Amino acid sequence: MPALFVCGVLSAAGEPGPTRSLSKEIRPIAPEPRVNRQIRISPIRLIGDEGEQLGVVAVDEALRIAEEKGFDLVEVAPTARPPVCKIMDYGKFKYDTAKKEREARKKQHNVQLKEIRYRPNIEDHDFDFKTNHVVEFLKEGNKVKVTVMFRGREMTHTEHGRAVLDRVSTVVGEQGIGNVESTPKLEGRNMSMIVAPKGKH
Repeated sequence: MPALFVCGVLSAAGEPGPTRSLSKEIRPIAPEPRVNRQIRISPIRLIGDEGEQLGVVAVDEALRIAEEKGFDLVEVAPTARPPVCKIMDYGKFKYDTAKKEREARKKQHNVQLKEIRYRPNIEDHDFDFKTNHVVEFLKEGNKVKVTVMFRGREMTHTEHGRAVLDRVSTVVGEQGIGNVESTPKLEGRNMSMIVAPKGKH
């Protein structure tokens, strides 16, 4: 039997608050539908292989019709009264469903956080080269962490790094492809900001 984890919440006074079971957050896997002789309840409401309503019939009669057509009888609404079953090619149905799910996953884009690093005294051609990468990442739908790295005495003039970040935000703003999601922050010897694609801010 799997262990049940319970997490508690402390109140402002430091006393333990109400607990909640994490097991409630686990989503159950949808069961496979009953097919052919697995369907025991009778009568059923039958739908033909072309979507036509065939009325309420005995399950044995529905199986006979499905077998004559060379198809399967699949329970599509088990909680209905009577249950709803459909005549179909179940193997082809499962194949088509899996194919659609794979195609849907391919179309989904997982937003990644890319990083482009600059120097506070960067030359114009290097700035343009790096900023073009920022633009490309944004066009691909990714967020970009734009970082300026300081060395030695450059830390005494962090405003130069801020000016570089401002130039980058101006470029992406003028092209209408991104917004500054988090304003520039100095962390150690690096100053960074996050730029997000337009519409994902």
